[in-house]
Amino acid sequence: MKNLPIIALFLALSACSLSPPTTPVDKGPGSFLTGSDEQGVKIGDLLGFNDGATGLPINAILWRASLDILSAIPINDVDAFGGSIISEWYATPDNPDQRIKLSVFVLSQELRSDGIRVVVNTQNRNTDKEWVDGGIDTELSRNLEDLILTRAREIRAETIGEN
Repeated sequence: MKNLPIIALFLALSACSLSPPTTPVDKGPGSFLTGSDEQGVKIGDLLGFNDGATGLPINAILWRASLDILSAIPINDVDAFGGSIISEWYATPDNPDQRIKLSVFVLSQELRSDGIRVVVNTQNRNTDKEWVDGGIDTELSRNLEDLILTRAREIRAETIGEN
């Protein structure tokens, strides 16, 4: 017990070094999956978009415009990394016997007209008060795509105006 302070002092002094501190070598970003500095396999390699970009594989303006347009409808699932928004079934108050479910996909990193896809599934209520599939409403899908693209242009104009 008498030697314990001496051993502690010796260990503390031996931890000090006379050499100057070294700066750490930057090995680049660590692994997304493991958090280590080992390069290994990256998420971008697995998903096929390893172009050196550090952002998401979707256009942020199209993503924001999609969320703005769908803000009045209850959302079921949002995947910012994959660029998909899925709504819950929604019936308008003026037509309670028909409901829709929206699926929005942001497909591109660029702000382009083919960078967004909307699928509108419909269901109709039959005489037994059961919901029956009504197919895909392509006209409403195109109208929503146009609305999202218009909102994206507005957001882009606001962004350019701020700079």
